[in-house]
Amino acid sequence: MNASDAFLNAFFALPSGTFTGQAGARRYVVTRQAMSGGKSHKLVAHELGGTDYISLNLYLTQNSGALLRPCEMSAEKVSNFVLMLVPDQP
Repeated sequence: MNASDAFLNAFFALPSGTFTGQAGARRYVVTRQAMSGGKSHKLVAHELGGTDYISLNLYLTQNSGALLRPCEMSAEKVSNFVLMLVPDQP
């Protein structure tokens, strides 16, 4: 699935590295990292004190644009998570 502009704006506004934040009523520890010279990105989030888990890969391609690849969950779940996620202030 191609990533929407809203998703891309929200994704790239997130800090790189590991941070904590909130999506809806849940708190998460999140890691966002760039790979392959910024052509590939990974986000993994674990709910603090709960069982929710988010995992996705984002590939920036010349021919197909920004490709969102959730890991064993729906694209809707990972998109909603990224759009709702508010990182804690350092």
